[in-house]
Amino acid sequence: MSLALATTLPVPFDEAVERTRAALADQGFGVLTEIDVTATLKAKLDEDMEPYLILGACNPPLAHRALGVARQIGLLLPCNVVVRSDPERPDITIVEAMNPDLMVQVSGEQDLEPVARDAAEKLRAAIDSLSTQS
Repeated sequence: MSLALATTLPVPFDEAVERTRAALADQGFGVLTEIDVTATLKAKLDEDMEPYLILGACNPPLAHRALGVARQIGLLLPCNVVVRSDPERPDITIVEAMNPDLMVQVSGEQDLEPVARDAAEKLRAAIDSLSTQS
């Protein structure tokens, strides 16, 4: 099993962030949290890094279903989506979403399989749509 559902985009970082937010919204995900890793590392450690943003995406109906199976699954919510510049190729932006199948594997809760499958389908659709945009 792969850790992430991912794509690479030949667009600037800021454009990839906008596209990612829109693609997630089209699949029913809202962004609850945003962590600017680049700014945090600069402010806290005075370290420089390529643009790197973590979006905490949540699809309320899916989260509700997952929490109905196992309350502790909140430890793995929201679904993290990373938008980052490729350090080797700054003209490329990478978008990666956490593979929801990890919820089942980590928790051992087989009843989460249908929720993970539905979440993966929606996240995969969002990621795939980024590659088809012009």
